[in-house]
Amino acid sequence: MSLAAYCVICCRRIGTSTSPPKSGTHWRDINPFSTVDIEDHECAVWLLLRKSKSDDKTTRLEAVREMSETHHWHDYQYRIIAQACDPKTLIGLARSKESDLRFFLLPPPLPSLKEDSSTEEELRQLLASLPQTELDECIQYFTSLALSESSQSLAAQKGGLWCFGGNGLPYAESFGEVPSATVEMFCLEAIVKHSEISTHCDKIEANGGLQLLQRLYQLHKDCPKVQRNIMRVIGNMALNEHLHSSIVRSGWVSIMAEAMKSPHIMESSHAARILANLDRETVQEKYQDGVYVLHPQYRTSQPIKADVLFIHGLMGAAFKTWRQQDSEQAVIEKPMEDEDRYTTCWPKTWLAKDCPALRIISVEYDTSLSDWRARCPMERKSIAFRSNELLRKLRAAGVGDRPVVWISHSMGGLLVKKMLLEASAKPEMSTVINNTRGIIFYSVPHHGSRLAEYSVNIRYLLFPSLEVKELSKDSPALKTLQDDFLEFAKDKNFQVLNFVETLPTYIGSMIKLHVVPVESADLGIGDLIPVDVNHLNICKPKKKDAFLYQRTLQFIREALAKDLEN
Repeated sequence: MSLAAYCVICCRRIGTSTSPPKSGTHWRDINPFSTVDIEDHECAVWLLLRKSKSDDKTTRLEAVREMSETHHWHDYQYRIIAQACDPKTLIGLARSKESDLRFFLLPPPLPSLKEDSSTEEELRQLLASLPQTELDECIQYFTSLALSESSQSLAAQKGGLWCFGGNGLPYAESFGEVPSATVEMFCLEAIVKHSEISTHCDKIEANGGLQLLQRLYQLHKDCPKVQRNIMRVIGNMALNEHLHSSIVRSGWVSIMAEAMKSPHIMESSHAARILANLDRETVQEKYQDGVYVLHPQYRTSQPIKADVLFIHGLMGAAFKTWRQQDSEQAVIEKPMEDEDRYTTCWPKTWLAKDCPALRIISVEYDTSLSDWRARCPMERKSIAFRSNELLRKLRAAGVGDRPVVWISHSMGGLLVKKMLLEASAKPEMSTVINNTRGIIFYSVPHHGSRLAEYSVNIRYLLFPSLEVKELSKDSPALKTLQDDFLEFAKDKNFQVLNFVETLPTYIGSMIKLHVVPVESADLGIGDLIPVDVNHLNICKPKKKDAFLYQRTLQFIREALAKDLEN
């Protein structure tokens, strides 16, 4: 029997499309199975489809890989796959780096808005429909704010005057320059919090939330903050496997496949989180809100042998904290053209290239410097509270299953210390301790910060938050944390590397402050290396061959040498 005849028989058994699909085909228009003959040159398409539906997982994965590496088909052949493939194959293609976007159908048309309604009003109605049970004070706060206030009366209560361990501001904002916020943004922030509760995700889906959020996503293409919060909601919903079919049917996989290819790290990393949570074929871990895999973001044949975790500081961020040190020359050189010359996130580009066998994770958590402009006035999250929250999320992401190196900046280092102490007291977290190979501290105030003292002294201006108060030199919690961790780290013989700034940090035109002095950055074990930069730039190398990055890379390689060899 000829190959062509065999293909026809096989394809009749699984069914074929009656005609090449039109380019405007949508997800809900799919009716892929009928029985017509096919041309010989279409055999490869249908054989791959047959393989992708195999009962054998290895065969399915091989079929997806072959599809993603195919770049010579006609448009209609890609659309045949798009119509006939199952959700597992679609998600696999979205998570394959070389996949052609023609594999993905347009999302289905969105339902029309109700008469005399708007996206803002429908978003408020969605929020109002969600249960009022299992809510902490901050969810109640955001929900109440979004539902009770008009867009004219809302004022942002976010950010902070300074960015301790964060991105920094070129000036201190005046009291009269607080920007106004939209009802939509407050609704989205409340829905993000609701989406952390599984039963509330069910309500979001049942009440048309997937379609409404998609409408907002398309309307706000020029607003990364809105899109980011929408993707946080979808990523949280994707943690619930019974919602996967609804997420796929609503067209979000196609949208995220395109977002994965974005040159903007924030967009691509949020998309990667959503798709990883949907991909139960190759991913066992679940990535909760604020946990982002920087490498590998796609499916890979590269064995992953160890994890490196990045924990930012107070007012920091999962991506921008770890960018390359800014310079006029870097901007001129157009960052996306040569990531060895300039990168918006050196762990994702430089470290991933130098150590491809690592899984690189960056976490994000909300903090505030000032209670006056805190995100939630009821939120009083101590280092102890945050460490428990982050430890739980990281364990869900599989941290502890492989050897680990922790990398932290500023207050993030205090969180790492607290997390490891907490893990040591919980038998179910023992693998986190046993697999910790090393820790890097970038200007971590082990013995307190002068910024905390300064903030307390001018409390009439800053109303320092609980996080800042805990950084004071006379903080009992900080001293206990330092004493307990030093004894613990010596007992476990952790490898440690400390960096510390030697230059002051300029805050506006009035204040020059040495945020973490040398004596405070001295943990008591490990090398302590002074670097001629300020507090914000201590974790931002000037270039790839700079001492700061090369010494960091050397430490990671040495700490994981035996693990990377195996």
